[in-house]
Amino acid sequence: MKRKGDCVLLRKNNVKQRLLDGKTVIGSFSKLADPSAIEIMGLAGLDFFVIDNEHVAMNKESITNLVRASDITEIVPIVRVKENNASEILQALDCGALGVHVPNIDTYEEALRAIRSTKYIPQGNRGFALSHRAAGYGFYDKDDYLKRVNQEILTVLHCETLESVDNLDKILDLEDLDVIFIGPMDLSQSMGSDVMGNGTHPNLVELKKKIIQKVIEAGKVVGTVAGNVQEAKELMELGVRYIPISSDQGMIATVSKQIVHECIMD
Repeated sequence: MKRKGDCVLLRKNNVKQRLLDGKTVIGSFSKLADPSAIEIMGLAGLDFFVIDNEHVAMNKESITNLVRASDITEIVPIVRVKENNASEILQALDCGALGVHVPNIDTYEEALRAIRSTKYIPQGNRGFALSHRAAGYGFYDKDDYLKRVNQEILTVLHCETLESVDNLDKILDLEDLDVIFIGPMDLSQSMGSDVMGNGTHPNLVELKKKIIQKVIEAGKVVGTVAGNVQEAKELMELGVRYIPISSDQGMIATVSKQIVHECIMD
């Protein structure tokens, strides 16, 4: 039996450490509320998963259960919150997520607010309590918890509008920013109807390369989504090191289409 104060739930964030070591991490998005999907991803060897609480209707209990499922294989749990809101970020981290994706970061001030919401003092102003899951429901030693938690949380800020691109130089000056994540579909929308939804449009492809180069030159990690393994390899060649490939739903859809095409249609 664990003694009072022994840390069980606050795990080492292997994704953050690998990124600090200059390595690449591969994960996927989680859109299903079934914890077995997380167990499968972890058993398969993925580094992380991102619970999509922006585009999918998840409740707090569903998110907590998905995070809890990650403890079995130690795949790193991350939550894409609905918006840059301190309460949304707080609840994602309090349930035990080791990082957050924050969408629609367009200005330096918005980036600073998001980062401060992920950190306790002195780096931020995250709401403090010890009664939540991430702090072992009050069983953890306070000093040990506070010493470790700011180090383990991964802060991923989305660059997905032309305004964000224009302000990127200043945003990249923020010390506790871990990853700039390019949201290609929202970025395409901000470029006009001719580009919207066209992931291979030359203007979008060129802008993504510009963002990637700028982030790398600033000494930060850049991430974006890949639809498949080939796309992921192409992104790695450009220097992208944080890559979620597809999603649990997307993987089911891909294999289902393959089965229909290769078996049933024949």
